[in-house]
Amino acid sequence: MTQQHPHTWLSARDTDAPSVFTAANLMREARRQRELPDLPVPRVCLLDPDGDVVRHLRAAGDAQRHPGWACYHSEMWVTHHGGRDLGIVPCAVGAPYAVLVAEQLAASGCQLLISVTSAGSITSLGAPPYFVLIERAWRDEGTSGHYLPSEEWARLDPEIERRLDTAFDQLDEPVHLGRSWTTDAPFRETKAAIVSAAAAGVHAVEMEAAALYAYAEATRRPVVCVAHVTNTMAVDGDDFEKGEADGTHRILALVRAVADRLEPLAPDKRD
Repeated sequence: MTQQHPHTWLSARDTDAPSVFTAANLMREARRQRELPDLPVPRVCLLDPDGDVVRHLRAAGDAQRHPGWACYHSEMWVTHHGGRDLGIVPCAVGAPYAVLVAEQLAASGCQLLISVTSAGSITSLGAPPYFVLIERAWRDEGTSGHYLPSEEWARLDPEIERRLDTAFDQLDEPVHLGRSWTTDAPFRETKAAIVSAAAAGVHAVEMEAAALYAYAEATRRPVVCVAHVTNTMAVDGDDFEKGEADGTHRILALVRAVADRLEPLAPDKRD
């Protein structure tokens, strides 16, 4: 019996080749099967991995289901905030799922994607909670390698970073520029891994940014990832507190600040 080299499957990766399976075709078939209308999603969309924003808005009667969102694996809720409709997909946790949703959002009309995910502190920038605008993410996950060749970091588009300079100065919660570590295995954050991340200049650990930034660079679509640092990995207690309404109002204020600066950029970033 011939033994296959354990890394042979990597040779099948070609990050420049088009995919046979596309989000647009999947959404087409989902609409057909579910008899859904072909309605675009809002231009600006938010990934809400914890689901707290959607839960709060639904309880207040401030969000409605999008009638045409055809993703098999998620729901979309729409709220009106800052003079625009905002589409929100809750509970998109982890790199593979976040990018799956991002691809389907782009195929459905989203032109600016923002992710605000809970994160643990690696190198503290203050007392939690605070936001970190992720300017680069350490690629300790498996999805980004299918979009970009292997490198240590995935990065925020420099033009987006430039446009967001001073955008958060008036917010109630601090927003720091920093680095994250994107992991697929949150319960394997060992002491050695944490020390290594800190030595690399990492400020927070989360589960989506590296893959979302790789997707963004490969597809030339505007994506902004923000880590909401709320915990020290539960080692001291009193962790995961986001403030009033589970941080919903502050997250929406941050999203509005991003969209106000970047929404005009979106059409130039499309294929």
